[in-house]
Amino acid sequence: MSADLRQAQGRPKVLFLCTGNSARSQMAEAWLRKLGGDRFEAYSAGTDPKGVNPLTIEVLREAGVDIPHATSKHFKQYFGHVVFHYLITVCAEADAACPVNFPGVRHRFKWSFDDPAAATGTREEKLAVFRRVRDEIKGKIEEFLASQASASHAKART
Repeated sequence: MSADLRQAQGRPKVLFLCTGNSARSQMAEAWLRKLGGDRFEAYSAGTDPKGVNPLTIEVLREAGVDIPHATSKHFKQYFGHVVFHYLITVCAEADAACPVNFPGVRHRFKWSFDDPAAATGTREEKLAVFRRVRDEIKGKIEEFLASQASASHAKART
């Protein structure tokens, strides 16, 4: 067992998992990095990585979040090697495909967002879906951060 698996060190690690690691999980990772500052280490992966969708990069850039060097990763590159405090699946398919016992995970959440990569229509219609999902994910990250801050304050009082 690696040292990482024996004991998680430093900031809590969060893994966002979706199917292709092309849009939703990339957005969640990027938003947590931007909004969470140095409170968390954010990662993303997929059960069947497809490459980062260029529209993901575009709509995040519009919102002031730059991820030009993002790459799609398979969750197995972390499985058994990195201890995550939080595993957050952002689609039902990834939740079903992810092992129930992900080594070291302390908290597992299921967030479900539409897959913007599956959007059809004109470029503008697709962008509208990407923007909507981007904003929904940002809102969920803000809720997550607020809940973590509340939990930390409550814990400090006990």
